[in-house]
Amino acid sequence: MNHIVKIISLAACLNLILATRTFAGPPFSTDDPEPVDYQHWESYLFASGDHGGSGYTINGPAVELNYGVMPDTQLHLVVPMMTVGGGGAPTVSGLGDTEFGIKYRFLHETNGWPQIGVFPMAELPTGDADRGLGNGRAWFRLPLWLQRSWGPWTTYGGGGAVLNSAPGQRNYPFGGWLLQRDSGEHLTLGGELFAQGQDTDNDKGFAALNLGGSYKATDHFSLLFSAGHSIAGDEHMLWYFGLYWTW
Repeated sequence: MNHIVKIISLAACLNLILATRTFAGPPFSTDDPEPVDYQHWESYLFASGDHGGSGYTINGPAVELNYGVMPDTQLHLVVPMMTVGGGGAPTVSGLGDTEFGIKYRFLHETNGWPQIGVFPMAELPTGDADRGLGNGRAWFRLPLWLQRSWGPWTTYGGGGAVLNSAPGQRNYPFGGWLLQRDSGEHLTLGGELFAQGQDTDNDKGFAALNLGGSYKATDHFSLLFSAGHSIAGDEHMLWYFGLYWTW
């Protein structure tokens, strides 16, 4: 735990020198407390990857839907296809686990306070765990997120815990921090440092630096992208590419 606290502290320091502003959450691992506006929708069609050691996992094509069901409250759903392979094992593809969550902002940003919210999620075991496409049991992510904005700049971050009782899996802490900035009307760029603890019986946890952003083509459509690599712990190469719509 002390190791993870040190990593998160380093994340906060690094974000003072990183640049720039994009969508909260995708294309990054760090999320924010700001829900979708009341009675508004947003959707993502995306793919993301995690390549580590001799194996890899690709989530995609995947669909994410968010809806502002009440003021300061967002419903969240992700349904992914999934591909796993490497390490001498055959490549396997199919439906992955389904993600459902509720984001609730309980404090709005003022001159003295950041906005603060929670975003609990449940990963439902819709993927075939025997083929490596799912966890086999429901597991839960319980984070707290904070955000401050000034001019074209926004910074947000936080962390929490994952609870996973599946065989070979472990409960673990996670957290991250991000700084981002608008560069004109269309382009947004950002950087984050994200870390998590040991999530299985066979790994050590990791910290990763990710850079990315978005290109706003219209008021309702954008391209999102990021890529990064671990800088401590287990080896991970991470990437994300997505299409974003809002209405």
